[in-house]
Amino acid sequence: MAGVAEIRMTGQIGLGTKADPRYVPMRAHQILAGPSGFVWKVQAGSGLSGMSGSDGYVDGRGWTRFWIAGLAPVVRAGGSDDFARSAAGRAVAESVFWTPAALLPSPEVVWTPVDADTARATVRHRGYDHVLDLTVAEDGRPVSVLVQRWSRENPQKVWRLQPFGGTIRRTRRFGGYLLATEVEGGNAFGTAAYFPFFKAKVEDVRFP
Repeated sequence: MAGVAEIRMTGQIGLGTKADPRYVPMRAHQILAGPSGFVWKVQAGSGLSGMSGSDGYVDGRGWTRFWIAGLAPVVRAGGSDDFARSAAGRAVAESVFWTPAALLPSPEVVWTPVDADTARATVRHRGYDHVLDLTVAEDGRPVSVLVQRWSRENPQKVWRLQPFGGTIRRTRRFGGYLLATEVEGGNAFGTAAYFPFFKAKVEDVRFP
């Protein structure tokens, strides 16, 4: 049962707001070992305004680092317990997309029913519970993922639990797994404030 995946994707990243998304093209390569960790390397935009960098979560430590034109740093964040908890929430959410075997029932992963279409996973990781709702179609295809993620992406810039997630528009089989190949997601998923700043199309998934 593969718990680690290597994903290559293209798509768009919104650098603005819901009112002014400012989408730019992106290409990314990710190693996901959900929920324990991930490294996501991305190039977004082009020319002198293009950005490159990475988000990651390894050994209980999370980070975000980006540069413009590969030279000038524009984002350098991470190192705190808050940041690590937030990054772990992303790893849990993306496990549904690309490493579902990592969320099989275990002492650390407990599933309970919500309604006819939705199941809830409570994932215990490094002292915190990450609560995830997975909605599926009648044939079992994943439709949407909602996780209560520790985040400061709010007008008050205060760390707190808030909805994060997205929709799965297309799926495809890779090595026997039915995985997401077209997804969009963002903060405040399921509310009027939802802004899908991440839109991705998966080109390939491998299980190293």
